[in-house]
Amino acid sequence: MRIPLLDLKAQYLTIKEEIDRAIFDVLDSSVFILGPQMKTLEKEIAAYCGTEEAVAVGNGTDALVLTLKAFGIGPGDEVITTPFTFFASAETIAQVGATPVFVDVDPITLNMDPALLEKKITSRTKAIIPVHIFGQMLDVERIMEIAARYDLKVIEDAAQAIGAEYQGKKAGSIGHAATFSFFPTKNLGAYGDGGMIVTNDKDLASQLRMLRFHGCKIKYYHDEIGYNSRLDEMQAAILRVKLRYLDTWNEGRREKAKVYDELLKDSPIKLPGRDPSAKPIYHLYVLRSSRRKELMEALNEAGIASAIYYPVPLHLQHAFDNLGYHEGDFPVAEKACQEALAIPCYPELSRAEQEEIIRVIEGVHRGK
Repeated sequence: MRIPLLDLKAQYLTIKEEIDRAIFDVLDSSVFILGPQMKTLEKEIAAYCGTEEAVAVGNGTDALVLTLKAFGIGPGDEVITTPFTFFASAETIAQVGATPVFVDVDPITLNMDPALLEKKITSRTKAIIPVHIFGQMLDVERIMEIAARYDLKVIEDAAQAIGAEYQGKKAGSIGHAATFSFFPTKNLGAYGDGGMIVTNDKDLASQLRMLRFHGCKIKYYHDEIGYNSRLDEMQAAILRVKLRYLDTWNEGRREKAKVYDELLKDSPIKLPGRDPSAKPIYHLYVLRSSRRKELMEALNEAGIASAIYYPVPLHLQHAFDNLGYHEGDFPVAEKACQEALAIPCYPELSRAEQEEIIRVIEGVHRGK
């Protein structure tokens, strides 16, 4: 039995006719950039997230860069984020010339720990980028309260969390802005790169639309130096089809997570931590084990895919050597990087496949 970490082909086959029709409609229209599919997707994503505006861009990394630029963040500024996340969350801060400042994570949820946030704020701090890791939203309103006291911007990095909720509010609906990635493996994934920024600030949205198109509002008239970051019509059309299924797919992931939770509840392995106020979407189902290497090898031998998220915390990445961090500075994040392992969790996963995965996991932890 071979079980992938994510089966995109199985997903495609469930909606093949709609996807194929959407692609051929774009081909037939011969409109490929900044067309009606993208503009309609922007409206649909804004409505889904509960925001006034949505701005489609080339990818999730660009979404962060453009948002930081639109807020005027650059050299000499500091932006606070988490060391336990994908590199782009901090890379983009450096790309605009600002300095990433890290805050350790909560030992249960692995999201940024708000209790540690305020002590990291300085006169140079301009923004906070909380990350909803693995599809579990954190308490952004608490972070907004702290930000308000210091006049800081809050940019939700919701790349892994479209559809996740906290106390009934969707990811992206609370911060001053939020960014999403539509990388193919995301819960709402394109068949290539794609990204989106959502906000309730119409002026910010206007600035973002200018930045994504070479800094111009009118073609060939450039008000500032911008970027070339546009979601193409093909990807927008595909995402519009998939958006209609997103809630169903997210619920399917929650159901698979419940099976793991129930069948592994007596195992010595650590299950994903939850905030009881959050409704996660399980972009990844991440276990934690002190025997990760052995567990990964056993899964691989059984034909079961797994993956480490993340092997090195951001403060220990060589690219950030200049920041002067050392091992031990963020112990919770560092331990998570030593123990975390994602196992398959997607709607098309069968009960038999889950039971086989659990059999292998239990075999390792029972010494079999």
